[in-house]
Amino acid sequence: MGGGFMGPKGGGGGGVGYPGKLTRSVLISCVLGAMGGLIFGYDIGISGGVTSMPTFLEKFFPSVYRKEESDKSTNQYCKFDSQILTLFTSSLYLAALASSLVASYATRRFGRRISMLVGGLVFMVGAILNASAVNIFMLIFGRILLGFGVGFSAQSVPIYVSEMAPYKHRGALNNVFQLSITIGILIANIVNYFTAKIEGGWGWRVSLGGAAVPAIFISIVAWILPNTPNSMIEKGELQQARDMLRRIRGVSDGEIEAEYNDLVAASEASKQVQHPWKNLRLREYRPQLVMSVLIPALQQLTGINVVMFYAPVLFQSLGFGNNASLFSAVITGLINVIATFVAVFGTDKWGRRKLFIEGGIQMFIFQVAVAILIALKFGTSGKLTELPEWYSILVVMCICIYVSAFAWSWGPLGWLVPSEIFPLEIRSAAQSITVSVNMFFTFGVAEVFLSMLCGLKYGLFIFFSAFVAIMTVFIYFFLPETKGIPIEEMRVVWKSHWYWKRFIPHHDQQVNANSV
Repeated sequence: MGGGFMGPKGGGGGGVGYPGKLTRSVLISCVLGAMGGLIFGYDIGISGGVTSMPTFLEKFFPSVYRKEESDKSTNQYCKFDSQILTLFTSSLYLAALASSLVASYATRRFGRRISMLVGGLVFMVGAILNASAVNIFMLIFGRILLGFGVGFSAQSVPIYVSEMAPYKHRGALNNVFQLSITIGILIANIVNYFTAKIEGGWGWRVSLGGAAVPAIFISIVAWILPNTPNSMIEKGELQQARDMLRRIRGVSDGEIEAEYNDLVAASEASKQVQHPWKNLRLREYRPQLVMSVLIPALQQLTGINVVMFYAPVLFQSLGFGNNASLFSAVITGLINVIATFVAVFGTDKWGRRKLFIEGGIQMFIFQVAVAILIALKFGTSGKLTELPEWYSILVVMCICIYVSAFAWSWGPLGWLVPSEIFPLEIRSAAQSITVSVNMFFTFGVAEVFLSMLCGLKYGLFIFFSAFVAIMTVFIYFFLPETKGIPIEEMRVVWKSHWYWKRFIPHHDQQVNANSV
């Protein structure tokens, strides 16, 4: 039995939506909750920075250090190709994949806040281990703990925000999660830029240990935040849920009746589902399952994390000096933050589909442009004699325009859309699939990037641009618009879609009618 019940005022598909305001209470709760993305973003930004620091490489990856320092004529495409260096970066995402599956149970059983709290605490322990690492084992083990923290946070935060936010503002508030990821990346890039200048060569410890700061912040936030009404209802706290719903919507008790009844009805349907993982395979959930797999997979196949967590290494491979490469990473991080505000303020105005499609077209054009610029200077040999300043600026500009397109499209929407399309009975399990797929492909891309750069050379950017073209076509034909649809009535968009409607059972219409 699916979600999507419609109360007297309920709404998708042309009905009048639930009453509610963007209250101070819900704004603070959603913004603070969405800050859970800081730990994910900080890690993405910090990894590439420390792996471009000579003292860090000398201590943990001496073979890469010797290749970089001793052989100045080495192929620019292959100078950082090292499996153990790759393992340092990618181990986090494999751990995040595993932990997100555990987080599904914790989120459903104990609430969204508890998962956020666990994520913050485990991430903090991982940061301390990394900062104090004396050997590669400590370094990798710390990364794995960071991954567990990221998995719990990424699984619970989007659900928390989607359930707390009024449906008219759900897109903007949920996109704050992606905004916090970009802020985390920017902060990490700035930290790397300054710690690389610390005399004595221990700046990398400050960079890695700095991850504890957002972890402590998220842990405190998770401790003080209220639970969502949905989570309270799932735990049988009906009166508390009603009071919370009235407080966050800022309307009278009578005005929340329709939304409250729909939440209770969705919770009752959820309790009938003993095995949400098994139910995900039912035909009626096929549209959501496809989106929960393909959207996060395609998000990573844009190649964005290649740019973001390997930015300093990438720029250094393009002939930038160490400090110049770190500074260029700061610039891309700043563009990433600024462009995300377009999604925060535009998603609920223009809709998800328009931003997805425009962003895809822009990313495709400028990825191809980057490939051409690299090919003209490096060819297939990877040898570089001199990179003119104007040429360097042009490469950075193209990368920044590409990053900005991702920041207002596939970046935030890749988290928003999956979190808002699932009915309550499968929501936690389905979000775990979204996070797991995201982390699996992030791990895969991180694991093979340096080897692919060495093998495909500038063709690597053509490789990713092909996926950008495919996913833009996919969105055009198969993703319905979810703007302005209450989260518990989302099934209406699938019932009216030219392709997905064949998967929605005919009795679903009668179920909705009976609840009116």
